[in-house]
Formats: sequence, structure tokens, C-alpha cells
Amino acid sequence: MGGAELSLALSVFLACAVEAVEAFTIVLAVGTTRRWPPALAGVGAGALALAVLVAALGPALTALPLGVLRVVVGGLLLTFGLQWLRKAILRAAGAKDKHDEEAIFRAEEAEAAAAPIATGFDGYAFTISLKAVLLEGLEVAFIVLTFGANQHAVGLAAAAAALAIVAVLVAGLALRAPLARVPENGMKFAVGVLLTSFGIFWGAEGAGAEWPGGDAALGPLVAVILLAALAMVAEIRARPTPSVDACYPWGNKRRRWGWGRVTVLRRAGLAVWDFVVGDDWRLALAAVAAIGLTAAVCALGLNAWWLAPLVALAALRWSLRGARPHRDPRE
Repeated sequence: MGGAELSLALSVFLACAVEAVEAFTIVLAVGTTRRWPPALAGVGAGALALAVLVAALGPALTALPLGVLRVVVGGLLLTFGLQWLRKAILRAAGAKDKHDEEAIFRAEEAEAAAAPIATGFDGYAFTISLKAVLLEGLEVAFIVLTFGANQHAVGLAAAAAALAIVAVLVAGLALRAPLARVPENGMKFAVGVLLTSFGIFWGAEGAGAEWPGGDAALGPLVAVILLAALAMVAEIRARPTPSVDACYPWGNKRRRWGWGRVTVLRRAGLAVWDFVVGDDWRLALAAVAAIGLTAAVCALGLNAWWLAPLVALAALRWSLRGARPHRDPRE
């Protein structure tokens, strides 16, 4: 296995392990509080749906021309990675609460206990488990498809994802408790750095840029993104004045605007928007701008490999400009 394949497998493994831990916590709470058979049936149904999705879209993506594929995959990964990295920076700086699997487990357990239990098939346990697997699994499928299609190694990406899921299941079943000791926040930080780096690398290549040293430039790029992210963490920690909801200047807009009656179609649209765009739509716009500007400058005959990282990091820094720590980041 070469360096590119190893980087792909490691990135997919870490990202999928994070999602598997979150799904496992929800299913464990529902299964122990309600009934295991319908909960496991929901898990099976969700896993089957995701497997069909990967099997159907994988060949279609790999059939695209390489340049188009790298632009599409790079743009999606960069959009996704910037959102992951933004949240990870906020958590590391104390401006956003860290992910707590114990607290999530207790909340899901209380909610499951409060819902009435039917005498026949427990639809609640089935539905909650299905939703947990689908919602967290969609991110797994997205990562498997984007990484695997670009490298024409969907099988390797799927194997790394499956290994991550099996590892989480084995650890969770052995402990029979939420995996609270898993360094999930640190893993999310690493995944955010990797997704952002791969998105910049492949997106710039698809836009016509040639990286100095070819594939060997990926390692230094990851280091630059990591150092920039750590610098942003240090900057936010140094800001003294807490600011209520400063980290999410757009976060409550949806509730204030008033959406009226939430239809199924509108709910599905909002779910897609939140999945792809996340907390800050400006980062999605920046991802498009980073690749588009790179393509425009390369079309003029200049090798603008440096442009996409600058635009992406500048947009990320600007997105975090109002963040203030509201707790000790060492907690």
C-alpha cells in the first residue's frame, strides 16, 4: 500500500470511527432502555440502505473524467472539511462545548424511557435506531464515495470504513457502555484537518494547478493546515471577553425568520442544507471560490497551487472572528 492509499485509508477510518461512536451511543441507549430486536432491526435497515447507496453511486462517480471528478470531490470535501475543522477549533478553544457521549447517552436514555412502549413491534426503537444509522452513516457514505471515487479505490475506502465500524462495535459491546473515553474531539480535529487538506489538494489539481513535488506535497499541506488551525485555537483562547452566541452569528436565524408549517419537502431540504453546508454557508461559498479562482488563474498560464489554501484558510479565520471562549478549554 502506497502513501496515497495509506492516507486515504487512515482518513476514512478516523472519520467513520467518529460517526460510528455517535451512532453506537444512540442505539445503545435505545436498545438497553426499550427492546433490542427492533433496535437492531433499525440498525440493519439503515446499514442496508447505506450499502445500496454506496454500491449505486460508486461506479457512477468513478466514471466521471478525472479533472471533473477532482473538482467535484475536492469542492465537496473542502466544504465538508472546513465545517468539521471550524467546529473542532471552537471546541478546542473552549468556545463550543465538547462532544460528551455520556451526556448524549443519558439524554437518549431518558427520552426513550419516556416514550410509550407498544405491546407488539416497538416502532420507536426501530425508528430511532434507523435514523441514527442513516444520519451518521450518510457522512460515512459521503466520505467513502468521495475519497474512494477520486482514487478509484472505493473498495479500499469501504474496507477502511467497515474496519472502523467493527472496531467501535467490538469496543462498545465489550464495555457495554458509551465510548466516552474515545478521544472523539481530538479525532474530529484530525479529521477536519485531513478533509480540508484533501479537498484543497484534489480541488486545486482538478482546477489545473500542479503541486510542487506532486503527491508528496500532500504531507506539507496537511502540516500547514494543522498549524494554521492550532494558531486559530490559540488566538480564540487569548480573547478575554465571552460573547453570547458569538460563535454562531447565523445560528439562530432560522428560528427567528419563522418557517411556518414545516413540510416533509422543506424538512428534507433543510437536512440536505445542514449536511452539506453546515453552520456557516460562507465557508461553502469560500470552498467554491477557492477552486474557482484557482481555475481562473491557472487558465491565464500561472500555476496557482498556493491560491486555494490561502482562500480556504482566510475564510476559516474570518468565520471564527467573533468566537470567544466561554469555558476553560482544558476541561
